[in-house]
Amino acid sequence: MTDTATFVDTDTIEKQLKAAREAIAARENVDRVVLTACGGSYANMLPIEYFLDTRATSLEPRAINAAEFTSRSSSRIDENTVVVLCSHSGNTPETVAAATHARQRGALTVSFTFDPTSPLATESDLVIAYQHGEGKSEAHVGPTLLLRLAAGMLDDVDGAEVAADVDAAVASMTTLVPATRDAFSASANEWAHKNRRENLIYTMGAGSNYGAAYAFAVCLLQEMQWVHSAGIHAGEYFHGPFEITDVDVPFIALLGLDATRPVEQRAIDFVTRYSDNVLIIDANDFGLESVPESVRGDVAHLLFNTVLRTHADALADHRGHPLSVRRYMWRMAY
Repeated sequence: MTDTATFVDTDTIEKQLKAAREAIAARENVDRVVLTACGGSYANMLPIEYFLDTRATSLEPRAINAAEFTSRSSSRIDENTVVVLCSHSGNTPETVAAATHARQRGALTVSFTFDPTSPLATESDLVIAYQHGEGKSEAHVGPTLLLRLAAGMLDDVDGAEVAADVDAAVASMTTLVPATRDAFSASANEWAHKNRRENLIYTMGAGSNYGAAYAFAVCLLQEMQWVHSAGIHAGEYFHGPFEITDVDVPFIALLGLDATRPVEQRAIDFVTRYSDNVLIIDANDFGLESVPESVRGDVAHLLFNTVLRTHADALADHRGHPLSVRRYMWRMAY
C-alpha cells in the first residue's frame, strides 16, 4: 500500500474536527457512540472506548470490528447513535460497508482517514483527514484526533470540561513523540538484537493501553514481522494465558498511568518471576510531567504506540525483514 492522498494541512483538519463536533452537538438525544474499524485502526479505537467509558455520564461507547458491526446489525443503531470509523487508506471494504450500514440506520457517521477522497470519506457524513508520513504533525495523526473528538463529545454532550486538557496534551506530542523515540532508541536496539531469532513474542496491557499491546501483536509482529504473538489483556492473564509462561518465553508488558495500572502490575509481578525475557515499558518514563495530570493516563497510549513502533523498527532491521513486506495483504484477493 502506498500513501498517494494529498497531505491535508492542519488548518483544514481543525475545521473538519470543529465541524464534526458541531454536527454531533446539534443532534438531539445522542446516547451511543460506536467506534468501528479493522486491524490497527480498530486497535486505535480501544483507548477511545476506555476514555469515554470512564468519563461519560450519558454516552454509551462501544468499540467493535467493522465486519461484525455490519453483520450483527444491532437494533440499537439509530438516529441517536454516532458511528466513528477509521481506515488509513479509506478503502477497507468492511469499514466502508459499516459506514453505509450506519447511515442507512440513521446514525451520524464521522470517518478518519488519510485520504479525504477515499470511498470511506465519500460514504460518511463527515470526514477528518489526518496526517501521516514524513512531515506530519504528531498532533494531527489519527490517534490524537480520535482522542480530541472523543473529548469534544464529552464536553458538548455531557458537559465534562475535559477537551481543553486533552487539546493541551495532544499539542505537546509534537515534542514528546520525537523525544520519547530518541530516549528509547538504544534500548529498543538492544532488545531487538536479543530477540531477533524469536518466533513468538507475547504482548500484554490493560485499560487504555491494551489497544497498543493488541496492535503491536497483531499488526507489527504478526502482519509485518511474521512473528507469532497474542495481545494478552493483563486482567485475563491469570485466567488461562499465564500457563504458557516459562523461563524462555518472551513478553512485552505495558505499565500505564490509568486506573488499571495495578492490574498490569500484578501481571508483571508474576511474569517476571517465571520468565527471564520480559521487557517492561513504563509510562512513567515518557516525560509526561508537562501534560495535565487529569489526562496523563488517557494520553499515555499515544507514546506507547511510539515506543512499540521504535522496537518494531529495530526488530525489522535485525531480522532483515522490512515492515513493508507481506505474504498476502495487498497482493491478492481475500
